Amino acid sequence: MAIPIPNAIAAYANTARQGSGPGMAAPASGPSFGELMKQAAVDAIDTMHQGERMTAAGVVGKADLTDVVNAVSNAEVTLQAVTAVRDKVISAYQEIMRMPM
Repeated sequence: MAIPIPNAIAAYANTARQGSGPGMAAPASGPSFGELMKQAAVDAIDTMHQGERMTAAGVVGKADLTDVVNAVSNAEVTLQAVTAVRDKVISAYQEIMRMPM
């Protein structure tokens, strides 16, 4: 069963709101978890698009083969990292859902 990323982020945000109150430590300043995840997703998409652009440029002879291989390798590593993070998020979400209330 796949859990949509926005639902997982919303669940995290809801939990974070419930955890703040009197006697709780103030959150550290800086970007929120949701903002970090959004930026990571944007960066991953940009890397994938760069790989596609370089591949297309290589097909028509407008890019060096080394640049094409580097761009495709970066896209592959990015896809593997995104998949690993997704799997960990889903695993953590499922573990939380199994916890007794």
